Amino acid sequence: MVQFRRMSDLDLPALAERERAKAREEWRTPMKEIDAALIACTFGRFHIKLLTTAFVGFLAGILASSTTAYLLPSAECDLQMDLLRKGLLNAMPYVGMLISSVVAGFLTDAFGRKIFLGVGFLGLFIFQLIGGSSQTFELLATAKFFEGLLYATAFSACVSLTAEFSYSSIRDRMILFQSSFIAVSHVVIAGMSWAILTNEWRYSMFGGKFVLNTWNFYLYITSLWAFAAFTMYVFCLPESPKYLITQKKYDEAREILIKIYVENTGKPAETYPFYNIWKDKNKHSIDETPEDQIEMSIRHQIVVGLHNVKPMFQKPLGLYLAMTCFSNFIIMAMYNVLRLWFPQVSAIVEHNPMTAGQDLCTVLDKYTASLEPVVHNTTVLEEVCVPTKSGHETYINSIIIGCVCIIPYLITGILVNRVGKKTLLIVAGLISIASSLGLRWANTKTAVVSLFSLCVAIAQSMLSLNQAMTVEHFPTTTRTLAISLIMVIGRIGTLSGNIAFPVMLQMGCQVPFFTISGSMCLVTFVAFFLPSKKQ
Repeated sequence: MVQFRRMSDLDLPALAERERAKAREEWRTPMKEIDAALIACTFGRFHIKLLTTAFVGFLAGILASSTTAYLLPSAECDLQMDLLRKGLLNAMPYVGMLISSVVAGFLTDAFGRKIFLGVGFLGLFIFQLIGGSSQTFELLATAKFFEGLLYATAFSACVSLTAEFSYSSIRDRMILFQSSFIAVSHVVIAGMSWAILTNEWRYSMFGGKFVLNTWNFYLYITSLWAFAAFTMYVFCLPESPKYLITQKKYDEAREILIKIYVENTGKPAETYPFYNIWKDKNKHSIDETPEDQIEMSIRHQIVVGLHNVKPMFQKPLGLYLAMTCFSNFIIMAMYNVLRLWFPQVSAIVEHNPMTAGQDLCTVLDKYTASLEPVVHNTTVLEEVCVPTKSGHETYINSIIIGCVCIIPYLITGILVNRVGKKTLLIVAGLISIASSLGLRWANTKTAVVSLFSLCVAIAQSMLSLNQAMTVEHFPTTTRTLAISLIMVIGRIGTLSGNIAFPVMLQMGCQVPFFTISGSMCLVTFVAFFLPSKKQ
């Protein structure tokens, strides 16, 4: 009875009001207020500048892995490259990406986006210049390794910056639009390669000890994209306001939001509805928390993080993760092997036209057989090696493949809500099996280009579906780690595929195509066991 009387003595309406006020105060945290502040900034010139800068950054990064595909035919004699060396050169940027991608993600959250964008793209520019000056295979391969490492360092910051300057209602569309830059970049790169590598440039210095050929100048010119990305990110864009808030730099965050508002709307800063946002917090912006408490907080966050990650490796998420990683390993291997080796295959076909009764494998087997004396006799190499340079057809076909790869973004966006991601993944897998198997018997240039285009476009679509299913099935606390893991496993697939492809090609042309087709059968089989919806 005493307990009930004490409860009755309480002022319940006042208590309820205090609880509501507390809830409102908790809701109005700076991280949640910033979305409303960004909405007031609207979409405008700043976001167009942000996307333009992101496009330059994406293009600069994709050049790190794609330039090797175009310079292989031109540089094979200068760098004494056999098929295995060509595969290693294609794979080197992905070795660098494997090492830095996960670590860079953690450090970006700790030290900010701009510093990693600046270091990443400036470093990329420097190593592309080093690669352009290389006179040996070893130096070019080393430069390509560091290009991949530095691009992965900048990539996570590039994606985060775009997302954090976009309010919730446009964020998905901004990210999807930014993703399409990959396909557009491949078209631009093919056009640039066509304009540069079809020339005959040669410049010799120091009595012929230092020679710059067309492919050297090609790497010099393409490095300018990385320098442009460095300049635009460092001097034209501010730091992420969300990151500044986590560092309790409220003044800087507010000034950035005001500048975005003025740039997008053209109105005076005083008309911004959030002109005085967080001013009251600046009085307490100096963190006087004792150092031991900070260390305890960091330890607590690590323990909580590990606790949140634990369900990811238990049923059913652990099984989903294993299946998704397996699928991504094979899909990325197929996608990047066919994409990176197409210019070389196209150049071979261009110089060895398919006559009646011949197919792609007849031409490729003839080419690999002709390389045997080149591989085993260095003297013969110096006397008879003539590079199989890409002609106009190869670059036109590469542009066609790049354009075809844009189509999956449109089709997937239209069908995914009606048909479902699992069904689309299975159908795409069946098409991939048929198209990769068809390459074995392709007997015209048109058939070769069409099947390569279909394989690459379908693989790109499957990668997007695989990532979308990962986002759907994994909770917020483990989603980023899950995506990082499947991407790391996928890059291992790219690395393995580019090393294995030339080895299998020397065993016989049918071996790599049958292997790709068989692997896609396994991916399609695994897709049947993935859940249709989040459980």
